[in-house]
Amino acid sequence: MLSAGEFRNGVTFEEDGNVYQIIEFQHVKPGKGSAFVRTKIRNVINGAVTERTFSPTDKFENAYIDRRDMTYTYNDSGLYYFMDNETYESVPISEADLPDSFRFVQENMIVKVLSYKGNIFGIEPPNFVELTVTQTDPGFKGNTATNTLKPATLETGAEIRVPLFIEEGEVIRIDTRTGEYMERA
Repeated sequence: MLSAGEFRNGVTFEEDGNVYQIIEFQHVKPGKGSAFVRTKIRNVINGAVTERTFSPTDKFENAYIDRRDMTYTYNDSGLYYFMDNETYESVPISEADLPDSFRFVQENMIVKVLSYKGNIFGIEPPNFVELTVTQTDPGFKGNTATNTLKPATLETGAEIRVPLFIEEGEVIRIDTRTGEYMERA
């Protein structure tokens, strides 16, 4: 059991059949009245973020999220298959359970598959990936001084905005959390 007074960033707990993760917390001791804990929590299953206050004596069940390294192998009609790197078992995951950042994952890339009590609810791709630009407009001489961006299509089919000096065939590094161009690889 976990009390609200023990909340820290990243802690996961279960309440009313839902699993929450603490994003931010603040222990408040007002001059008058009793202390309370102000939190910003994320429902790990559906991603909804809410702000709530708890009494420091409120008790919750600990929730252990299993993060397992798996290799993305292929997709077939809306199902994406991941191979467990320890047991070599193939696990299908529905397209609806994949986050937007999955558009930067290519075949044979290792990702973290998230599950709670054996039920898979999502994946975490690596924070940074290196992908090849397959299509973009050519840059023009003299356009490098501004911070202007142009659209580019990557080898996974994802579209992002890149600086004007990036050409087709270049390998670039992308932050999968924000979907932004970082640098040339």
